[in-house]
Amino acid sequence: MSTRPAATAWELTVVRTQHLLASRAVWAGSLRARMVGLLGRADLSEGEGLILAPCQAVHMWFMRFAIDVVFVDRAWRVLALCAPLRPWQCSSWVRGAWAAVEVPTGSVAQAQVAVGDTLLIRPVTEGSR
Repeated sequence: MSTRPAATAWELTVVRTQHLLASRAVWAGSLRARMVGLLGRADLSEGEGLILAPCQAVHMWFMRFAIDVVFVDRAWRVLALCAPLRPWQCSSWVRGAWAAVEVPTGSVAQAQVAVGDTLLIRPVTEGSR
């Protein structure tokens, strides 16, 4: 999936491990949504996520909490991991990245995500959660 989807929430699963990375990830596809990102939030709850696309690097300026970041290409193959990324840090620029998935700290380890893994993305339907 290479364009902004129509669904409001997405489930991301690591294909290799079948572990859930995020049960309700929101898509931030507009420039404004990507610029605002998680600013102003006090935390990111378990299961939540933010998909920033297009995105090849993220910063944590003015953030109040750490996150894990997974950089993927258009085929949802994991290219790089920043786990954790703390307030006031910046990720490296990730060559070939198409999107960044921001999830709560510890989510990458819990889902056993590794570089080279593929993420399966599915829409969350109203009755599925």
